[in-house]
Amino acid sequence: MTGRVVLAGNVLADLVIEVPALPERGGDVLGTRTETTAGGGFNTLVAARRLGTEAVYAGLHGTGPHGDLVRAALAAEDIGTLLPARTDLDTGFTVALVDAGGERTFVTSFGAEATLAPADVAAITARLRPGDLVQLSGYGLVLPGNGPLLSGLTATLPAGATLCLDPGPLVADIPESVLAPVLARTDWLSANAREARLMTGHEDPRSAAAALVRLLGPGAGVLVRADKDGCWLAAPDRPPVHVPGFPVTAVDSNGAGDAHVGAFLALLGQGFDPLTAARGANAAAACAVTRRGPATAPGRTELAAFLAGDPLAERLSGTWNG
Repeated sequence: MTGRVVLAGNVLADLVIEVPALPERGGDVLGTRTETTAGGGFNTLVAARRLGTEAVYAGLHGTGPHGDLVRAALAAEDIGTLLPARTDLDTGFTVALVDAGGERTFVTSFGAEATLAPADVAAITARLRPGDLVQLSGYGLVLPGNGPLLSGLTATLPAGATLCLDPGPLVADIPESVLAPVLARTDWLSANAREARLMTGHEDPRSAAAALVRLLGPGAGVLVRADKDGCWLAAPDRPPVHVPGFPVTAVDSNGAGDAHVGAFLALLGQGFDPLTAARGANAAAACAVTRRGPATAPGRTELAAFLAGDPLAERLSGTWNG
């Protein structure tokens, strides 16, 4: 049996607009393509589910066009929900501007997912299982209402549960009283290079990974994602090592970090060692950026094909039970 990946965060709608370049302040630009999809933590759940791990959304979702879109997308990927729909609010949305180089810029307007109450957290806690891999994002921790509640949730996780924190781009705005208890309970922290720099002051990803380990409790590990250069892995009680990336032509980087986190947790929960799981996560993220759209993480067969000739490809095929 493998552990579930449980997202204690936000799934919302993504309004994706492709543009030649971002406009200057006060300017305008014509979009070349527009699409509305499920986004936010949805991408992490999809990455885990497509690799054969059970995935569950443990956040709020509203009633309205965005909430309906989110639930339909979750159902289409066979991802369960732990909480019922809110009937008084719709789910929020993010505007994602994707430029010609594949880079993305976000503006987010939260909805029902940002209105957690103590009763919601109690309901989540009651439904968690030993062995769950719980994913928490800084997007939830930065919210005035959700942050303290989610921080408190980490202290009530069942024995044997793994907590992974993705601090997110707003990590510098998370109150210390909220972030400190989460860091103390975190088993794995996965950050991109910018987020790692904000948390440590180190520009170099290796140095940042080493510094991040010192912010966590005993036995915790760190991943610093470095885009095309792969990632730096600081496994528990070991110095950081570089896990090389895979050269590809990126067309859309939206959701690449989420694909990395979801794949890492899925493989970790399936019994792969952290180094192998990190290599698989690098490959999953590389696959994701070669396709347009936010939820483009590969399935297990696709990932094995991408890694053809690599020993990990055989292990992926040999351990698949679906």
